[in-house]
Amino acid sequence: MTEQRNPIPRIEANERMVPPEWALQEQWLMTTLNQAAVEFVGRYTQPDGTLIWQEQWPGMDGSDDPYEGFMNLALLYVLGGSKELHGLSRKIWESITWQWTEYGQIDREFDAYYDWMHHGEGYLYLYFLGLAGPATLKDRQRSVRFARMYTGDDEAAPNYDKSLRLIRSPLTGSKGPRFCVSEEDWSTHRGILDHYPPPYEDMPGADYASGTCAWSDDIAYSQLIRFMNERMNRGDVPLNLNATGLVTHAYLHTGDDYYRDWVAGYLEAWEERTHRNGGMIPDNIGLSGEIGEYNGGKWWGGYYGWRWPHGFMTIIEPLSNACMNAVLLTGDMSRLSLARSQLDVNWSHRKEENGQTLVPNKHGDNGWHDWRKPLTKYAIYLWTISMADEDIERIERIPADHDWNEVIVPVVSGRDDRTGRETKHYIGNTEPWFRYIRGTNPDYPQQILAANMELVGRQLARMRSEQGDPRKWERGYHDGDFSSIHIWQEMCPLYFEALVQLTLGGPMHISHGGLQHGRVRYFDALEKRPGLPQGVSALVEMLTPDSVTLQLCNTSLFDLREVIIQAGTFGEHNFKIVQRLDAAGHAVGEEILLAGKWLAVSLQPGAGIRLRLGMNRYANAPTYEMPWPNQYATAPLLTGRTRSGGEPACT
Repeated sequence: MTEQRNPIPRIEANERMVPPEWALQEQWLMTTLNQAAVEFVGRYTQPDGTLIWQEQWPGMDGSDDPYEGFMNLALLYVLGGSKELHGLSRKIWESITWQWTEYGQIDREFDAYYDWMHHGEGYLYLYFLGLAGPATLKDRQRSVRFARMYTGDDEAAPNYDKSLRLIRSPLTGSKGPRFCVSEEDWSTHRGILDHYPPPYEDMPGADYASGTCAWSDDIAYSQLIRFMNERMNRGDVPLNLNATGLVTHAYLHTGDDYYRDWVAGYLEAWEERTHRNGGMIPDNIGLSGEIGEYNGGKWWGGYYGWRWPHGFMTIIEPLSNACMNAVLLTGDMSRLSLARSQLDVNWSHRKEENGQTLVPNKHGDNGWHDWRKPLTKYAIYLWTISMADEDIERIERIPADHDWNEVIVPVVSGRDDRTGRETKHYIGNTEPWFRYIRGTNPDYPQQILAANMELVGRQLARMRSEQGDPRKWERGYHDGDFSSIHIWQEMCPLYFEALVQLTLGGPMHISHGGLQHGRVRYFDALEKRPGLPQGVSALVEMLTPDSVTLQLCNTSLFDLREVIIQAGTFGEHNFKIVQRLDAAGHAVGEEILLAGKWLAVSLQPGAGIRLRLGMNRYANAPTYEMPWPNQYATAPLLTGRTRSGGEPACT
């Protein structure tokens, strides 16, 4: 692993700056979030960190949701949240893991079996804890143990076929592939899935054209389970590409090239399958490696595939995650090609209807259907990695049928009525951020921070309401009410898309399993911890293929602060030069040559500075390491007992 252990270069910021509006807004938001985090934890957990919830929870759904509800404790700490959040985030992760083990869904600290839509959501918590550091022996040991469940190296979890580079089921976990599900496994979904279409057009008694299927009807439900076991639960699906995040997580902890090579190899397997299918990614691969093996040769019809209600979203999101992970690990931009090609193929099927450009979201036995407005956000994610003109073209070819600069206060999950933007975990402003970072939306920082303030206030009121009282929730699962397993996400006030975008210089992670990529991150040099020091605000103003322009402002008139800027969320980039800029963006003084991934900036009380940092991108092996040595980083992993020859004979 590349390391920078020479003294970190340091510059001084001595010139006083009247804090801009955005700087004060950031401080208000961070202070509010710190307080909200403690109140949120106090409202919904017991003193030992376990969640106030039911004595039992059936079905395979659910372990991801409590993780999702509390994972932003760790990410907020990474950005500069209070010290208290570090201990809280670790305590809550351990407690949720214990609690859902007792419910029967988690085994060996990992979900026994579920899909990578939900694994992807829940294990964001692990990735944020990796950034929170410093890595402990437990962290590193877990990362390797969990990754081995997907690299074919865990006999108790034979999820991966090494010879075919194939994950053997859409439902996998610590107990291996789940080829057959029971009626109990899906029991918590039945009310919701009454509003979903049947998974196949040829199911007896199901009206596919109506777009609904009676999961709550016992006879229909039994039939649904049978069809899914016959056609859907064996073999590989694109959704499994989200597993590359878990394996990348192991690499970031260990630097072991084995995990890098697995990510690259698994992505290559899907490239080959897509090539075999004429350029369209298939959504179901049988255990023999054959496309459509259990679907009569059809390349559509897989779990969370082209027929699934989510359609293209659950194809392109895991594909984008895997491609970005592969670039992070290898530095090879050609690894984006499969995600790009699927955006292009989807675009090639577009049609004009009532003056709007629409693309297909689904494919079934009758061809393409479910026509929707194309979304810019997936090409934006790829562009933040590539900075390539071809990805700008993918963004700008989509007609602007609404104001791309418009900031929304996102809904819980769904689609904003005005803009058509889909939101999850209150992530909804990727498009206006892109316009800002390209120089065409100058008021965005103040607008997104104000919107985020409104959202936090709204969520605090919701959490404090009678409906937000966990001791008054009804037992059971009811569609659309506050007793659902998603309750903690619905009540959580810890949403801060503004802080991620403005300070890290990247969009908020893809909510279904994406790592938090960004052009820079920060450490508090005096406290030796991740995040911006207390009172320091940061604003990434511009990105180019080889530079980032940012401002730092010490809003305190009393305290000296020192910030360490890191090139890339995972230290994957290298700084080449630093140039001071004046308020108009003109160079001041000489460029200073740099040769490493860290730069320290000492900020006098009330001082601010604007910098242009030249960099070589993807020049370093990515890692969770911090600027200071960690005694646990090289401690040997523990090795458990092994027995050969079975149990000893009694004499």
